[in-house]
Amino acid sequence: MNQNPDGGNGNGTPDDGDTTDPRVARREKLRQIEALGIDPYGSRFDDRTLIGDCRKRISEVKFQTKDGQLLELPDVESEDVDYRQWKSDNGPGEEIGPTVRVAGRIMLARPTGKLIFLNIKDWTGSIQIFIGKKQVGEDDFALAKLFDLGDLIAAEGRLGRTNTGELTVFAEKLTFQTKMLEPPPEKHAGLTNVDLKQRMRYADLAFNDGTMETFLDRTRIVKSIRATLDADGFCEVEGPTLHTVAGGAAARPFETHHNALDMGLTLRIALELHLKRLMVGGMERVYELGRVYRNEGLSPRHNPEFTMLEVYQAYGDYVSMMDLTERVICNAIEVIGGGYQREYAGKTIDFTPPFKRATYAELFKEATGIDETDDKAVIEYAQKLGLDTEHKHLDVVRNEIFEEKVEDTLEGPIFVIDYPASICPLTKRKRDNPEIAERFELFISGMELANAYTELNDPDLQQKLFETQLEGQDDEESMAKMDHDFIRALRHAMPPAGGLGIGIDRLVMILTGQKSIRDVILFPVLRPTENG
Repeated sequence: MNQNPDGGNGNGTPDDGDTTDPRVARREKLRQIEALGIDPYGSRFDDRTLIGDCRKRISEVKFQTKDGQLLELPDVESEDVDYRQWKSDNGPGEEIGPTVRVAGRIMLARPTGKLIFLNIKDWTGSIQIFIGKKQVGEDDFALAKLFDLGDLIAAEGRLGRTNTGELTVFAEKLTFQTKMLEPPPEKHAGLTNVDLKQRMRYADLAFNDGTMETFLDRTRIVKSIRATLDADGFCEVEGPTLHTVAGGAAARPFETHHNALDMGLTLRIALELHLKRLMVGGMERVYELGRVYRNEGLSPRHNPEFTMLEVYQAYGDYVSMMDLTERVICNAIEVIGGGYQREYAGKTIDFTPPFKRATYAELFKEATGIDETDDKAVIEYAQKLGLDTEHKHLDVVRNEIFEEKVEDTLEGPIFVIDYPASICPLTKRKRDNPEIAERFELFISGMELANAYTELNDPDLQQKLFETQLEGQDDEESMAKMDHDFIRALRHAMPPAGGLGIGIDRLVMILTGQKSIRDVILFPVLRPTENG
């Protein structure tokens, strides 16, 4: 594929005099198609059969013997069968099959004199098209000789098998749908440059094996999540994306300004606080699947714009949310197939429920050898790691150690439960130990995938926590952002509840075995190029 979209004369079109530019030949064929009186950009094509559905109709293809007997075809795709020999063994006869109308992109072309074999692909699969001059006529055969790789075409004809057993549409009528003016990627190399794949997602989807299936799996996963929640009686809502207070998470927001109201606004960094307002109003099971925005860096695990699921269940707690998280993930796995044993980052992850559960304190001691309640030992250990401990709350130091020594070792899936309360300002404390918050994070392959709480519904404590930023905690790491309207809402009585957040992009990334979050986001944020 042309690596410089602005090649040629600078406006994206080739110089007509440049005979080395394959785009020149493609435009010449476009003019020849127009000269045949055919619109090179196609038109409506009714009664189309998706290629995947064509493949399901193979049982309708029969071999009719000379005496009229209909024979089932052998399964040439799973059995070692010489189809040509099989037909010969059954004597004179002919293959019969349904007439289908298919459309797709030309992925392979093999012209042989008065015959042309094409492979076309739509978003459900690929199939061979047999084009014979005798079968389609002079005009359509002349059109077929103007086809290029990447062109969109349609064909009508009988579904059957060639003598080699290849499932094929034996074309009787051709329709041109759209000329591709850019050359496709090299047949065997494909579009391999990672940056170009993400920057030119249309080409990645069209020409790279597996990309379409990954994104269709993403759709299946999202639909499964909604089905799981809907079956549990949850109500899906849409909250505002423009907020006056960037609350519900610790992150730097994108800021904007509303001209008519002359007021500052931010794009939401979380869905939480508005969903909790709805629980106050009586929506007892509520969720949102939506975009959130954080003005932070790019990495294989981070994109500034990403998709979050947040769920809130009145009269539940963080244990309720653990059970729900397992159901959501296991149901998604069942929808996309492949089983609970899944490969990711070179390792096998076992999603068989129930997932392992371990406390923050247990994992801390296991990784460091020290008791996380031993303040002196914690400080000494942090200093050995080179962590700054001056003017920092001890729980901030503990959590930095946890992130440094524990998180990357968590292959999972594992629920890490019972975090230090001071770093969880939206979370209910344990009744028998107010220093511990009823919170979990789900880790898989060293990556946080979900975060959940028994939600704090005490308005006075919530106000106090909003007003408190831990010593040594950066603004971007703190949730200490006052939201007076949210406090007022809590004073109207929010029921005790469990709340859950799942990063959808990370979930899809893990379940589909992709290396980077940008491989499961259709149009990720990318660094600018020289051409903008």
